[in-house]
Parts: sequence; C-alpha cells; structure tokens
Amino acid sequence: MKITYNLMTDKDINGIFNISKSCFSIPWSIDSIKSELNNPLAKYIVARDEDLNLVVGFVGVWIVIGEGSITNIAVSSDYRGKSIGNKLLESLINLCDDLSCTLINLEVRASNYTAQNLYKKHGFIIDGIRKGYYEDNKEDAILMSKKL
Repeated sequence: MKITYNLMTDKDINGIFNISKSCFSIPWSIDSIKSELNNPLAKYIVARDEDLNLVVGFVGVWIVIGEGSITNIAVSSDYRGKSIGNKLLESLINLCDDLSCTLINLEVRASNYTAQNLYKKHGFIIDGIRKGYYEDNKEDAILMSKKL
C-alpha cells in the first residue's frame, strides 16, 4: 500500500465527499467542497492510496492573516490505525509553517478523545470550551491551538 499526500485537486472532490459523509454527522456538501478549490484562503491535503487510486483521508485549513484554522480532518474507516491521520496533520503543520503561519487553531468535539490526543501529540494545547457548539447535538467544542 502506497499512500501519497498532496494538495487537493478537482479529481479528489468525490473521494473527500464520500469520506465526509461516512465520518461526520453534518458532512459538507459536494458544492461546499468544490468551492474550497477556488477559495484563496483554503488549503486541503489529501491522502491517496495510489495502488487503488482512492482518496483515503483529508485535512483542510483556512489561512487568514498568518493564522491557520483547521476546518476538518478525516480518514476512511478502512484506513484508520495506519498513521494516515498523523501524517495528514504533520503535512498540514508543515504547510502552515511554509506559508508563514504563526498559529494553528481548531475546534474538536468534547467526546472525540482520539482526535484530541492526535492534536496533543503534535503540540496543540487546550485553550477553552465553546458550549453547545455543534448543531446536531449541542455538544461542546474544545478549542485547541499550536504556535509555530
């Protein structure tokens, strides 16, 4: 299995959409994903299984005035436990650093300990809580950030 990590192109849209539908209770629409390609603030890194020509994960960030805000990160359930999420986040941190960001921030569900631990592993710290942030169940969001 050969996994590559590259910036998103139009050929990745359907794969990102399919992973989004399977991973998120409120997935982005295909039109929203398409619009990110033309959004000058948005950067997405896609993990692809080259043997199967299949998108297996992605991570996105919006970069505004030197700060990156992670929009989402997801890995196909068939590919979890293979360090793909780890490598996606590492690639995103390197991209933000290359683009002269000084900070990366995000919101993560309070119940998503796996994601919180991934972020902590990469030096993110907890900054606070947004009460009732998620629309589907009013779950709190944990605010995290990393200085670059």
